[in-house]
Amino acid sequence: MNFPWLTTLLVLPLLGALVVALLPRASTAVRPVALGFSLLTLAVGVAMTTQFRTGSDEPFQLTETYSWIPQFGVSYALGIDGISLTMILLGLVLVPICIVAAWDDVPAVDRRQHTYFALMLALASMMVGVFAAVDVFLFYVFFEAMLIPVFFLIGVFGGARRWQAATTFLLYSLVGGLVMLVAVIGVYLAGPRGPEGFLVTNLTGLDLSVAAGRWLFVGFFIAFAIKAPMWPVHTWLPLAAEQARPATSVLLVGVLDKVGTYGMIRFVVTMFPEATQWATPVILALALVSMFVGAFLAIGSNDILRLIAYTSVSHFGFIVLGIFAFTTVGGAGATLYMVNHGFTTAGLFLVAGMLIVRRGSRDLRDFGGWQRVTPLIAGSLLVAGLSGLALPGLNSFVSEFMVIIGLFQRHPWLGFLAALGVILAAVYILVMYQKLATGPRPQLADVPDMTGREKFVVAPIIAAFLILGFFPQPVLDVLEPAVEQTLQHAGASEPEPAVDTANAEGSGR
Repeated sequence: MNFPWLTTLLVLPLLGALVVALLPRASTAVRPVALGFSLLTLAVGVAMTTQFRTGSDEPFQLTETYSWIPQFGVSYALGIDGISLTMILLGLVLVPICIVAAWDDVPAVDRRQHTYFALMLALASMMVGVFAAVDVFLFYVFFEAMLIPVFFLIGVFGGARRWQAATTFLLYSLVGGLVMLVAVIGVYLAGPRGPEGFLVTNLTGLDLSVAAGRWLFVGFFIAFAIKAPMWPVHTWLPLAAEQARPATSVLLVGVLDKVGTYGMIRFVVTMFPEATQWATPVILALALVSMFVGAFLAIGSNDILRLIAYTSVSHFGFIVLGIFAFTTVGGAGATLYMVNHGFTTAGLFLVAGMLIVRRGSRDLRDFGGWQRVTPLIAGSLLVAGLSGLALPGLNSFVSEFMVIIGLFQRHPWLGFLAALGVILAAVYILVMYQKLATGPRPQLADVPDMTGREKFVVAPIIAAFLILGFFPQPVLDVLEPAVEQTLQHAGASEPEPAVDTANAEGSGR
């Protein structure tokens, strides 16, 4: 029997959450135990990666399938392809970084520390489940279950408007989840009745009527557009990111929001190819609006955390453009961008959190000249910002370039507009840094620069910027086969290269 790698990745952080929650009230081991379990889970994830065969023709690898609710064809079915593997690894890398970043966020009073770190570990488990589920109903269960730890991480441990932010997040997510539940029931009624009837592999290529396929497509897409988030259902994100603690915002925006774009690839495109082609013009328009609206709102924002959230709205629009360009280059660039955006968001939120703690304000107008006060923190923010604007040599450049090339192959005018979005990214990042870090030294008492613990937080993120910037090919080798399979399921063919007729005739003479 093969080792149950994915179940182990699910159980370990849940076990860690239980251990942390049951530690004595006065225990000083809460944070080390939470960090230990997160690192152990990461080690198992790395070991699992060695068992993954790059370039395999199998739709999913390391699969585990057990009957769960046989009356309805529901299975406990887990498996990974290149896209889900990279998403799981992204989450497993960021969780210990976030635990260290949040080391002093919550005082050890009334078991608050126990609850905080237990919720982070529970969230890590849900992240593995939602990216590994290959049964549609099981995916829906994890899709809804991950709302619980996020709701309490924001509502209990966030800022002054934390309950408003948590409730808004929950309401948006529940609406999307309920719409998707209706679509899941529709899939059951239209799909194969019998054991394992909800497996993605059994639902790919269903013989659906045009109307049924389009309605089911809309149900799934609405849920994923809210989660992504795309305009006009993005408004929950800025409030949630503003009120959550930075470590929570990293996991929310850097990993969990990827469930939206991941779901579009895994379920929407593969299960409803005709409806996908039908809706693609509208989706591309929404993605384009998201990219520009997010960018302009970021440029006009003076709240650091809200600004970073708006940049993510813009970047998610860019990712969706790459997915629905339906080219191998664009799709691979979009999925690589999902990984890169996770690290970029982590750098921006965590370094911004360091500055906010020292200044006691999120308002950019309360800063200015901080590169003279905390040069290491300001420099780290600049590097994270340069990653966000896709500076050549840093991680986001390759993925943005690939998305633009993919768009030019299919829709040249969309490629041109996407390139304008890159220019806007440079504006909001550089304006933010100018307001925050440049100018005369502020009249402040001695403010400490980056501590040893904070260096430990920032170092692996900057290392990821450089590694993925200079050596992205190993990740692309993992992603591209899964992207090609998705294009095959969607019935999309690579666009024919443009041919210069005059030169072709001349060469034939």
